[in-house]
Amino acid sequence: MVKFPATLGPDQLSVSLEAIKSRHGSPPWHERAVACEQFMLTVICQAPGHPDNRHFHLVDECWYVAEGEIIWHFEGDRDVHARAGAGHIVFAPSNTFHLIEPVGDEPTIRIGIVLTDEPHRVERDEDFR
Repeated sequence: MVKFPATLGPDQLSVSLEAIKSRHGSPPWHERAVACEQFMLTVICQAPGHPDNRHFHLVDECWYVAEGEIIWHFEGDRDVHARAGAGHIVFAPSNTFHLIEPVGDEPTIRIGIVLTDEPHRVERDEDFR
């Protein structure tokens, strides 16, 4: 994946999704559109059949599905099925494992928002369970 510095900031206050897409080729790719002290907003493109790694965060996370079809698998047997055409917003509570699975025939684009510099965590400490 090609990483870009944050697209928006004091010198550029807006950008279109089409402009972001025009800078990239085939998926997978992502572009950090905003990175400020409070939160990060990232545009993420994935091909169908190529899920992310199962992970969790210590803080809440959310996404807006802009294109394609995605299934979110949450721990505790809760699945959320979000379809981009309807403009779904999906919420992942803190400390909840989730796996994001692009499905269908077209690449997916989602816009994720999370606390700045919050990493993907793939294992829990024994004390946390």
